[in-house]
Amino acid sequence: MKTIQGPAIFLAQFLGDAPPFDSLEHLAQWAAGLGYKGLQLPTAPRLFDLEQAASSQQYCDDVVALLARHGLQVTELSTHLQGQLIAVHPAYDALFDGFAPEHVRGDSAARTAWATQQLLWAATASQRLGLRAHVTFSGALAWPYLYPWPQRPAGLVETAFAELAKRWLPILDAFDAAGVDLCYELHPGEDLHDGVTFERFLAAVDDHPRASILYDPSHFVLQQLDYLAFIDIYHARIKAFHVKDAEFRPNGRQGVYGGYGDWQDRAGRFRSLGDGQIDFKAIFSKMAQYDFPGWAVLEWECCLKHPEDGAAEGARFIREHIIHVAEHAFDDFAGSAVDQDQIHHLLGLN
Repeated sequence: MKTIQGPAIFLAQFLGDAPPFDSLEHLAQWAAGLGYKGLQLPTAPRLFDLEQAASSQQYCDDVVALLARHGLQVTELSTHLQGQLIAVHPAYDALFDGFAPEHVRGDSAARTAWATQQLLWAATASQRLGLRAHVTFSGALAWPYLYPWPQRPAGLVETAFAELAKRWLPILDAFDAAGVDLCYELHPGEDLHDGVTFERFLAAVDDHPRASILYDPSHFVLQQLDYLAFIDIYHARIKAFHVKDAEFRPNGRQGVYGGYGDWQDRAGRFRSLGDGQIDFKAIFSKMAQYDFPGWAVLEWECCLKHPEDGAAEGARFIREHIIHVAEHAFDDFAGSAVDQDQIHHLLGLN
């Protein structure tokens, strides 16, 4: 059995214009100083050049060496923003155009083609970096029809998932050729947002061996899904792990849907590690039980706490929750040597 690796941190929420958040070198020094051992890298051009990484082993080796100087490793690359653009319902075109470069904005087909190329480069770049997993979003075509009113026409959901699978299958095949698992963060706003929708997608891609899950319990708290039972059901497909806290406190005025409120005013909201309601002791126990092979990665999002405080506390929190897996059973000392004849005798089979 393996011990979870960590603590690690996802850098997307910490990128900025001022040091130490303005470059990979500075961020690495900052994260190492907090006690992190790994970095999950968003593929933002000023932090990590995805096209160059796909074409140059030297570039990838230089990134690995830069992090190693600070005692760090790359845990996974992230293409959350690009993955979102693989499938965009027209209702969200204007909002999501900002995720794409200017030359494809206003052209949904060109935007999807650009995003697809980004994911294909990510497969090659992950391979060059020696990574085993990659994290992303699925995008969404059916999300505006989540609530079954007005009544959905028969076949709408099935057609949406068939199209989603058609767009992702070549990408999944590229990740398979690279030997890397493609982990979808199950997230509201994406067509893949819970176990049922992941199973729909899995069926549409013929149980593709690289179709995997980025497990983030915070999104399940906000949906009121059993995040511990989820691990029991889907552990074989969980290949990445975001450690993020959340709370859900419904009242007489609002529940899951939040009444269009801002994050501070919603019944369900993200919190810094330890400030929410998630039972991370139970989660880390299940991860150890099922021999999770990857990293425990802080994704910090909180509507109240300062991000630098959340990052500092998060490293300690993850380190204290990682279970160092035992190398042998606790009762091995009580074992006795019994041969096959004795076993037959004990069972009355002689």
